[in-house]
Amino acid sequence: MEHFLNKFKSSISEIPLPEKFTFPFYYEPHPLAELAANELKSYLTEQTELEHNFGLDETQQGLIIGKMFGVLVVMNEENEIGYLQAFSGKLGGKNHHQGFVPPVFDMLTEDGFFRTEEKKLTQLNELIEQMEQDPQLVELQKQLNEVKKTFEDKIAHTKFKIKQNKAERKTEREQIYSEYKESELEAQLENLRKQSIREQYYLKELNAEYKTAFQTISELLADKENGIQMLKEERKQRSSKLQSQLFESYSFLNAFGESKNLRDIFIQTTDGQIPSGAGECAAPKLLQYAFQNGLKPIALGEFWWGTPPPSEVRVHGQFYPACRGKCEPILGHMLEGMEVDPNPMLDNPAANKELTIIYEDDTILLINKPAEFLSVPGRRISDSVYTRIKQQYPSADGPLVVHRLDMSTSGLMIIAKTLKAYHHLQHQFIKRTVNKRYVALLNGMIEHDEGIIELPMRVDLDDRPRQVVCFEHGKHARTRWKKVSESENQTRVHFYPETGRTHQLRLHAAHQDGLNCPIKGDDLYGQKSDRLYLHAEEIEFTHPTTKKRCSYFVAAPF
Repeated sequence: MEHFLNKFKSSISEIPLPEKFTFPFYYEPHPLAELAANELKSYLTEQTELEHNFGLDETQQGLIIGKMFGVLVVMNEENEIGYLQAFSGKLGGKNHHQGFVPPVFDMLTEDGFFRTEEKKLTQLNELIEQMEQDPQLVELQKQLNEVKKTFEDKIAHTKFKIKQNKAERKTEREQIYSEYKESELEAQLENLRKQSIREQYYLKELNAEYKTAFQTISELLADKENGIQMLKEERKQRSSKLQSQLFESYSFLNAFGESKNLRDIFIQTTDGQIPSGAGECAAPKLLQYAFQNGLKPIALGEFWWGTPPPSEVRVHGQFYPACRGKCEPILGHMLEGMEVDPNPMLDNPAANKELTIIYEDDTILLINKPAEFLSVPGRRISDSVYTRIKQQYPSADGPLVVHRLDMSTSGLMIIAKTLKAYHHLQHQFIKRTVNKRYVALLNGMIEHDEGIIELPMRVDLDDRPRQVVCFEHGKHARTRWKKVSESENQTRVHFYPETGRTHQLRLHAAHQDGLNCPIKGDDLYGQKSDRLYLHAEEIEFTHPTTKKRCSYFVAAPF
């Protein structure tokens, strides 16, 4: 244990212990966790033994992969304070590195069941690939395709000719009745019937010939394909069994000493699905080691080290909360029996705030929404613009909220009192004839004076509500922007969103392929402050009743 328990290099006698353990999904790092993280950062900066390219040294070779690291401040049985270190996933393809706690389960053990079965699956894959590339199989597949194409073309051509000849015989039959005597009539008609019978007989023979040729090759092909299918079924069963065994091998303790594996933990979630890599993050590793070795967890901190992934916003050296998709169910179990800081997301941030009405008539309202105020009810908090307006206008028959602002964004929102006004305004948003201008204060300086950002977006499935840039599955997102002013390493900009994706302006500002400069106070893509410095200050639209263009402006409170 002493191998993994680090003593602080600096004196901590003047730093008081926290009253409760860190709430891992939204926190300011405790000074002890911050000190431990800084000591780990110093080590990472100076070390040379980790064979991993974080993207910080241009001369280093290998695939660049930034990593999340974590520190856990703990107290041992002698009431001595120290800290543990961990990394998420693997480093340099390895699970074990000196000074870092081990994984909850080491799937990379050479003679363990995972590596043993992985080798068998690899052999199966190689055998399946070899059989699929068998020259005889390839030739039979080629012959089958040729037979299919040849006969289908012949049959289609024959059917076309039959149809054509039938039309010609109909015309000829009409001529026979008018040109031939009654004694000659039957012979001529019989001749036409025989032509029809011969054509149908030829078509029948052609179909039979096609069936025979197709069946002959198909039977030869099936002998080979059945062998491949049997191997694929074996591979499927082995993979499923291996996955189940793996899920059961990841067992997590809590403060009560209770143990649950991944399957038991995730069966309680909405979809019951276990995300890839669950249990490999730093926080579960740290808590598991502490519980196994009689160490009392005091404070937690996780930070990013290295170049960000292409899709995400990650700042080198910055603290981040634990991910929700993978870690929330696991840590929910592991933190049972501990006194944990309250979840701030359960508090209603709008409790003492008021909505200011900027304009009102019989059909619409324009309000100035404060920051940290939901547009519509959330999963945990019902207080919102919608509920407040519904209480104030109980007879309004419209859906009220035509468009939304992020909870942390302040500014102008249009409210529809009537259903007709709602549909008229909604149509304008769909057709993008509503013009909006936001003002934001960025944490840093930007090079250009104006531009357009086009980065497609989707939700981060492992860490909702964060968004990521995704060119494969993301929705189109386009933002025009213009620099307004600069001062004290901050830049004031105007944003003109041409699409309305969730967190669009926040992600476009912070992402390395956007402005690479997060909005001040952005606790998801930047650093927390007293508020998110983003405000919807101007909106222009066509009034649903008067049909005149209207423009409203509310200055930002910053």
